[in-house]
Amino acid sequence: MTKRHIARRTLLTRTGLGVGAALSAGFGAGLGSDIAPAQAKDTLGDHVWSQGYWAQKGDVKLAVYRKWLPGAADKPPPVLFLVHGSSLSALSSFDLNVPGAEYSLMDGFARYGFDVWTMDHENYGRSTQTSSNSDIASGVEDLKAAMEVVQRETGVSKVHMFGESSGAIRAGAFAQMAPERVNRLILTAFTFKGNGAAEIERRRERITELRANPRRKRDAAMIRSIFTRDGHTSLYDPAMVDALIASESPFGDSVPSGTYVDMAINLPLVDPAKVRCPVLMTRGEWDGNSTDDDLLEFFRRLPNGDRQYVILPNTAHSQAFSRNRQLLWYAMKNFLDAPAPVAS
Repeated sequence: MTKRHIARRTLLTRTGLGVGAALSAGFGAGLGSDIAPAQAKDTLGDHVWSQGYWAQKGDVKLAVYRKWLPGAADKPPPVLFLVHGSSLSALSSFDLNVPGAEYSLMDGFARYGFDVWTMDHENYGRSTQTSSNSDIASGVEDLKAAMEVVQRETGVSKVHMFGESSGAIRAGAFAQMAPERVNRLILTAFTFKGNGAAEIERRRERITELRANPRRKRDAAMIRSIFTRDGHTSLYDPAMVDALIASESPFGDSVPSGTYVDMAINLPLVDPAKVRCPVLMTRGEWDGNSTDDDLLEFFRRLPNGDRQYVILPNTAHSQAFSRNRQLLWYAMKNFLDAPAPVAS
């Protein structure tokens, strides 16, 4: 795609659901405004543009974020929507700023030529705080609301979707519910039934506690435990963990408990036979949230022959935060750029 840099003064401010541009994981940019100018960030010589929006789910306002690299006007870029997991909000998950290192999936895939979107689910990040426990079903409704914004702003009704951990369950459930909305689907660190998975067993042991309160503790110690619980702490840079804690601290020391409850006692929540789009599944070699037996059962039952199952060596559950995260990026990009198969 031919890249064409656009001077900031030539890009007209959009009206409607703007919430202010969110550059990297900086959280400070004018989120109260109803009209938000797009802003550019110079990343490795490319001007990645950033825009924020509000989506509306009943009375709940959902913060939606977008990054893209302006290119040829005659061919809009494909849309990639990123779905976050249980313990972190969207920009911490996909647009983390770590000095001297690139962790931003949003920047990376914008440079690859995608129009990249994500959102804070209800009770996460900048989205409305309610008494809900924000379970998987609630997350699917969040995605429905966000897709209306994506279609309005891009004219695209069918997107590529990536989900990580419980975000992969949300993404899979959305693809099952709205197949006309999902082009290619990436399930990273997914859990199908959870049988034999150490982390799922730990959540099952806590089910009484998790059911008793719509929120659970998510302080600095809990965030650090994400990168130690699989037993391979050397896979992660301590500077990344510190940046992640700093990024999430403005949102308090607790998050919703609903996805933990679902993953403890309500699995499976996605029927592979009803996920009809092409699917890439990636699993970390040492991921305690799943087993190969569990995920391969799901994989074998997918009806679309365009599917891939990839084990990423020297990674654990949090593939996108790993020192080997480029293995994930490589698998994702190859899958999303795959040519359409010739019909037999």
